[in-house]
Amino acid sequence: MKNSETASNLQQILNSVGVKNRFDELLDNSSASFISSILTIVRSNSKLQECSSNSILSAAGIAAALKLPINPSLGFAYIVPYKNQAQFQVGWRGLVQLAMRSGLYATLNSGAVREGQIKEIDFITGEIVRGEKISDTVVGYVAYMELLNGFRKSLYMTLEEIQAHAEKYSQSYAYDLRSGKKSSVWSTNFDAMAKKTVLKKLLSSFGIMSIDQKSADLATALQADQAVITDGGLRYIDNEPDGEEKIVPFDDIIGVDKNPDENSNEEN
Repeated sequence: MKNSETASNLQQILNSVGVKNRFDELLDNSSASFISSILTIVRSNSKLQECSSNSILSAAGIAAALKLPINPSLGFAYIVPYKNQAQFQVGWRGLVQLAMRSGLYATLNSGAVREGQIKEIDFITGEIVRGEKISDTVVGYVAYMELLNGFRKSLYMTLEEIQAHAEKYSQSYAYDLRSGKKSSVWSTNFDAMAKKTVLKKLLSSFGIMSIDQKSADLATALQADQAVITDGGLRYIDNEPDGEEKIVPFDDIIGVDKNPDENSNEEN
């Protein structure tokens, strides 16, 4: 399908009564601006224009359900193209936003660590002993969380560990390293992806992930991150070996007909 046809088909779907009503349910008064932002993002990204309309809509639907803006400059959530499919990706700011919304976290942060800033890490408690910065060279990334009940935890990954993680779990980044290109978000925004990686690993290991509504949105974001949302579930296509397809069950958040007929694209 040509890029212009993809954009036109997506606009037809977004104008359908069922889709507009569903976004109204998720976003109340901000649904119109959110739908407009979907079209703006797609029209400004030639790679997204090559993706299926259904995958774009599903990725946007996850962001809408989590009430995270998808403007790339804000860093909360993204719609990312890969192999003609659109993935939902949560940014590190989105993870912080969802965690703080739960009302369970007193502090949550992640950032780059310069040479000398970490003296040592207690191998029993995991506590980090701070040192004095000796240069601006980034040697790793750290994430820190503290719950209102007093529980606190930190996680540090060296720059080499971050790079190994990115190469292992992102086929597009591994391709960039082999080819010398910069097509992956890891290549174009390594700092943001590194901060997200340590924060995501910390939250996945020690954050509150119960079925309680307070933490349900964060759990949803962590599960759907970097996935294409299909009718059968979640597919992490950027982490699939060639020729291998894996689907993880996942509830359909969109809950609308993504293939409206000719009579369903009328305005409300």
